Amino acid sequence: MTIEAERPPLPPFTHETALQKVRLAEDGWNSRDPERVSLAYTEDCHWRNRAEFIEGRAEIQAFLARKWARELEYRLIKELWAFTNDRIAVRFAYEWHDDSGQWYRSYGNENWEFAANGLMRRRIASINDAPIAEAGRKFHWPQGRRPDDHPGLSALGF
Repeated sequence: MTIEAERPPLPPFTHETALQKVRLAEDGWNSRDPERVSLAYTEDCHWRNRAEFIEGRAEIQAFLARKWARELEYRLIKELWAFTNDRIAVRFAYEWHDDSGQWYRSYGNENWEFAANGLMRRRIASINDAPIAEAGRKFHWPQGRRPDDHPGLSALGF
């Protein structure tokens, strides 16, 4: 068994540390780097993403590589919904377009469970996609980390 390093903030979460964990996750996903993102999860992490069941870092990396090859110009915002000692619930929205140029806004909720070392050991995601016109986009920052002054989901009315 491999001993994994700590990934702060660690459970038990406070409101402040749960907010930090959510922003760190958003930043990681906005990097669109499957290897970097996978390091936030335990080696044996269990995911449900829509109707797909994923186990472990290798499957996470393969899933994310497929996702970001299809979901072009991906930009994501996550928002804390609730938290307990070792669990965090978030809601999120992301915008992307397919290879034909059709834009989408995907909305969802995730439930996260963390190991004591701060790595996520379970992720359950429910997601719906809504086609949008390019003129209806709300996420316009350059790809990568969302700027601190860009509105979050609540401020955007989502």
